Amino acid sequence: MTVDILGPAGRPDPDRAVETVFRIESPRIIAGVARIVRDVGIAEELAQDALVAALEQWPRDGVPDNPGAWLMTAARHRAIDLVRRRERYARKLAEMGRDLETSAPHGYGRGDGYGYVDEPADPDGIDDDLLRLVFTACHPVLSAEARVALTLRLLGGLTTAEIARACLVPEKTVAQRIVRAKRTLAAKGVPFEVPYGPERAARLGSVLEVIYLIFNEGYAATAGDDWLRPALCEDALRLVRVLAGLMPEEPEVHGLAALLELQASRSAARVGPAGEPVLLAEQNRARWNRVLIRRGFAALERAEAVSAAVSAESVPGPYVLQAAVAACHAHAATYEETDWGRIATLYGLLAVRAPSPVVELNRAVAVSMAEGPGAGLVLVDALVDEPALRDYHLLPSVRGDLLARLGRTGEAAAEFERAASLARNGSERGFLLARAERCAAGTV
Repeated sequence: MTVDILGPAGRPDPDRAVETVFRIESPRIIAGVARIVRDVGIAEELAQDALVAALEQWPRDGVPDNPGAWLMTAARHRAIDLVRRRERYARKLAEMGRDLETSAPHGYGRGDGYGYVDEPADPDGIDDDLLRLVFTACHPVLSAEARVALTLRLLGGLTTAEIARACLVPEKTVAQRIVRAKRTLAAKGVPFEVPYGPERAARLGSVLEVIYLIFNEGYAATAGDDWLRPALCEDALRLVRVLAGLMPEEPEVHGLAALLELQASRSAARVGPAGEPVLLAEQNRARWNRVLIRRGFAALERAEAVSAAVSAESVPGPYVLQAAVAACHAHAATYEETDWGRIATLYGLLAVRAPSPVVELNRAVAVSMAEGPGAGLVLVDALVDEPALRDYHLLPSVRGDLLARLGRTGEAAAEFERAASLARNGSERGFLLARAERCAAGTV
């Protein structure tokens, strides 16, 4: 993965390098250190220590050739020193021995050049620190909400504000969940490992949810100025691919893999020349990645085959259903050729399988395309008092779009203005304000 660390003069900028590289590499650093110290809270602290060291040394000595490996090595050395200082870790240090002293930093020098590692030949022998980190943070000793918050923090590198936005809960609540989760894992002595058998299956739902949330934060960033955060998408894709090799008989794993492959295929077309969002209807489909689409179709076929093998009459799981929606878009050569009737039906099934206000909002959009904006507006208006959507900017955004299509441009402008006031992402906010201005001017 190429990292832009150049300053205005075309030379490596130390401060920019530290910020950029740490944001991208922090999950791998935390995971690699956690494998040594067996405590995710301490691992995060040691990763921060390595960041401080970089802030001190890089401006003085220059940016290293491999800044990510530098940070990993610095953090690992601190972890080894910590283990050595603690007598109770003496036996653990002896067991690790030469591996800790001489092995290359985990996650570097492997893979296909895009941030992915090859799936292991022996799934139960998997050696992936990021996946260990996900399963550790998704341990049953934690509540479902705490598992999501902690893994988004450690693996996704998200701030508490970004996690709160993604989970639709107050920022203070997220901060408390993260602190308590770290303490609980340490107090319970949760092992840093990928579990086996029933225990692995029990944690799968949380793991899939976390991977999906991480991908979504990269695919449509909730905060900041950039609409996309590709590094998060790459990590989520890599993790779900590895997980598909680890659990080949789980249809929802393949369903999530299909969903992410198909969603990622549209990334290049989702951003305009100035970094602004590009709506699905306006995307240049020639820019969609056909390789990722083929991968997505193949994963969806595997998911449906595995699901059918279990029961021919069972309703597919939520990720398989969402992947089927994404496949409808991928199959359509143009926006006008999209099978919106099938998409509305799929969202109806999803609303039964995994009911939520967001699913209902998506169903309303599909219904509006299949039956007209008036039908969609009826469904959206039924959601305006939903507590979980009170500060969700996409609710007024969707309502504004439906009103604009009905010719009620004045009302649409007000909805887009409200959506912009709720949006945390700078690119998205600018996009919504521009739509509000066009509606106000009657140029929709």
